[in-house]
Amino acid sequence: MLVRLMELPEVGPEEIKLREAGIIIRRPIAPEKSIVCDWVEKEFGLYWKNEAEVAFSFHPAHCFIAQKENEILGFACYESTAKNFFGPTGTKEGWRGKGIGKVLLVRSLLALKEMGYAYAIIGGVGPADFYKNTVGAVEIAGSEISIYQNLLRQTHG
Repeated sequence: MLVRLMELPEVGPEEIKLREAGIIIRRPIAPEKSIVCDWVEKEFGLYWKNEAEVAFSFHPAHCFIAQKENEILGFACYESTAKNFFGPTGTKEGWRGKGIGKVLLVRSLLALKEMGYAYAIIGGVGPADFYKNTVGAVEIAGSEISIYQNLLRQTHG
């Protein structure tokens, strides 16, 4: 999907509401890399962990996390697999539907905008309606064949 970065929604009110509930959205720092990446693997799998590790190769990290006390509730990365790509991103089960994903998405897209991009690409789209309704993302024709088409798959046996 393609997102125009010039008119992203304001998420200040949502972020304030999250903060009032004890949830902060921030960039993780280098000493947290293994904690964040291990959490991503536990919640979402090895491939997303690998992409999160790449996000930590940049300074500041190309990643945001949602945190309540010492618990990670969600994450979002950008420019991990390809230039100008948003993702992977995910919110822990039980915490979805509270605005965490929206704030993580918009904060990441704003970071891409600050890097000079006018548009961003959401690769490997899961919840297309979420992206369409939240940031006006539109499908890219022919994108069924994506950057992930020849991805090596882990086999057991």
